Amino acid sequence: MITLTESAATAVREFIRDKDPSPIGLKVGVQGGGCSGFSYKLEFAYSEDEGDRVLESHNVKIIIDNKSLLYLMGTVIDYVSELNQTGFKFINPTAKRTCGCGESFGI
Repeated sequence: MITLTESAATAVREFIRDKDPSPIGLKVGVQGGGCSGFSYKLEFAYSEDEGDRVLESHNVKIIIDNKSLLYLMGTVIDYVSELNQTGFKFINPTAKRTCGCGESFGI
């Protein structure tokens, strides 16, 4: 399962509220690349594709493709807003290594 912290869910709901047309949720995935092998993808979801896994966390719909699900099981997505870092942070128990910026990981 993939979950959002309350602060991440609040940020997603605020971002969705400001979009036109309104997204149905958050599309989460992984793709090859980054300095550690894989990088995270976050984008607004406007539809569900066949084979997508649909979850809900703090009243936010999370849509994940089947391939990405294997790499993201157990991941918690947080949102931090600090002086030197603002954005989404992935806490992924599957990752064996991560890059310094936290945007890519390896298994």
